[in-house]
Amino acid sequence: MTLNDFIFSFGVAFALGCDAFAVGMAVGTRGPCRRACFRLWFHFGLFQFLMPIIGWSIGSSVYEYIKDVDHWIAFVLMFIIATKMFKESMSGDEETGDEQKEPDAGADPTRGWSLVGLSIATSIDALGVGFGMGIARMSLLKPAVIIGITAAIMTYTGIAMGRRLSESFGKRVETAGAIILYVIAFKLLYI
Repeated sequence: MTLNDFIFSFGVAFALGCDAFAVGMAVGTRGPCRRACFRLWFHFGLFQFLMPIIGWSIGSSVYEYIKDVDHWIAFVLMFIIATKMFKESMSGDEETGDEQKEPDAGADPTRGWSLVGLSIATSIDALGVGFGMGIARMSLLKPAVIIGITAAIMTYTGIAMGRRLSESFGKRVETAGAIILYVIAFKLLYI
């Protein structure tokens, strides 16, 4: 893996990890135990690792049919994901923040279907990124590992910082992630 490939992979990983960081902060405000923290960062990292691989498999299988416009498709997918993230970062209400404030929120969000739902929700963008990378015929295993590890670290960091940081800081991180995805989207036009 070249330095440019590593920087590209880390940029994508950081952008994708912003949702995991924001959710980690929200869960961190609840003061979860060590096991709950482990469950959250482990599953977020695992899903962020697996989803690009699934997306890549789908994207690379249709390459022969779309090879003349592949860079445009990858650009559009990344641009849509970046726009979705940017809009969410600018919205006034944060879903994870609302969930944490429910009076009957005694249920542990790091267990069962809640954990699976959060893992999928924070990694669905990674599916689209993997699909775009598959269409662009980019290698994925090393970037997927970097994406998974980065998401796990960002989740852990978000949990640790959750008690001390405000909701608005989480939105700023998500905005930064969206801007990075916009830059990556435009870079895909030149692959």
